[in-house]
Amino acid sequence: MAQLDFSNIRKILVIAPSWVGDTMLMHTLLVRLKMRMPDCIIDVMAPAWSEALLRLMPEVNETIINPFPHGALQLGARISLGLKLRERNYDQAIVLPNSLKSALIPFFAGIPIRTGFVGELRYGLLNDARKLDKHALPRMVERFAQLAELPKDAIVRPLPEPNLKISAEQRQPSLDKFGLTLDQPVAVFCPGAEYGPAKRWPIPYFAELGQRLQEQGYAVWIIGAPKDKEVGDKIVALGNAEVRNLCGETTLSDAVMLISAASLVISNDSGLMHIAAALDRPMLALYGSSSPTFTPPISQHAKVIKLDIPCSPCFKRECPLKHFKCMVNLTPQLVSEHLPSQKNKII
Repeated sequence: MAQLDFSNIRKILVIAPSWVGDTMLMHTLLVRLKMRMPDCIIDVMAPAWSEALLRLMPEVNETIINPFPHGALQLGARISLGLKLRERNYDQAIVLPNSLKSALIPFFAGIPIRTGFVGELRYGLLNDARKLDKHALPRMVERFAQLAELPKDAIVRPLPEPNLKISAEQRQPSLDKFGLTLDQPVAVFCPGAEYGPAKRWPIPYFAELGQRLQEQGYAVWIIGAPKDKEVGDKIVALGNAEVRNLCGETTLSDAVMLISAASLVISNDSGLMHIAAALDRPMLALYGSSSPTFTPPISQHAKVIKLDIPCSPCFKRECPLKHFKCMVNLTPQLVSEHLPSQKNKII
């Protein structure tokens, strides 16, 4: 194999993950690339939904929409897109997903250095294929950061944290859009979790905590995807008539802006949890079937709440033992013990 030349990299194409949380964790890699090579130009190929999030990352020069549905091969279309990208003359591609499909476009684009971890028989498609030491790099953010370094270099610690900075001026249009004010400190609930019900704190528990927070002077907003609207409606119906259910009404950009206004976020392990962490909002992150060892919220203001029971984490979509103790036993009373003592309004 020819020796790869990393000495004059100027243009980089990053193939992004397909999930909100993973896309947010990718920010560490982008920051680290800019730290190593301040003048480099970074384009990101990502699903259309992520464009609004990537616009908030100053390291990203341009978002190239990845038109392929999750899991779809569409080999001819991938070859065509790769050939079209040749004219951009990228020096390096960094492929974050571990699938063979994700490595095809950089290969057909003729990008001379194609970096990623070994996976799914990608030898040849990747010519800078690196072996992953899962014990040395237990967290996803560390694995992404490793790909920002030269092949034999260790990651630099402390890692730069994913970070989104939102000004009051940026936030105000989203507040106006939904008729929201910051007259009270705001608690945001993020009750969804894309992976499955085993990651979701019970609806009655959110409802009870919502009542407690309103008694303490908080306004409570529920933010999530359209599929979370029914969950939000049930929380409202269980004694929370003043709670605002915004699930399915916000764009991803709106969600970021509104979460940036929160004095407190209560979230399942989800993409919005990682966004709240990047916004450095005070947060209680509720874990059940998943593990904070692999994808914790990366923020000094985030606190993981998790029960230490033998069957957790199981990483299943639904509780295989049918008792769901990892979340059922995580009662509102237990979570309330971790609520911050001060309610600082966002200015």
